[in-house]
Amino acid sequence: EVQLVESGGGLVQPGGSLRLSCAASGFTFSVYHMAWVRQAPGKGLEWVSTIRTSSGTTYYADSVKGRFTISRDSAKNTVYLQMNSLKPEDTAVYYCVRVGVRSDVSYWGQGTQVTVSS
Repeated sequence: EVQLVESGGGLVQPGGSLRLSCAASGFTFSVYHMAWVRQAPGKGLEWVSTIRTSSGTTYYADSVKGRFTISRDSAKNTVYLQMNSLKPEDTAVYYCVRVGVRSDVSYWGQGTQVTVSS
């Protein structure tokens, strides 16, 4: 079965860094686009970043450009989100998403909490 397990969240001070990991299993990792989506307290879902399966092209929300980097390791079936220069407004639950292609369904992990506070 498809499994996406996020890890790496926690409490960090403003200006600090965290690296989130998403361990994927139960599907052919290399053929799916992967994304990170977050939900801040009291707010809706916000797309953060996507990495395409074939080209490796990356996309970022304007709010995180220059600070976050998405990457994937095909040998480990893992996608990462390196978060630098963190701001309090980055506080959210971060979800790893397997993006549906063609008629396929999207899958979400359970999320990992990131709290940026002094």
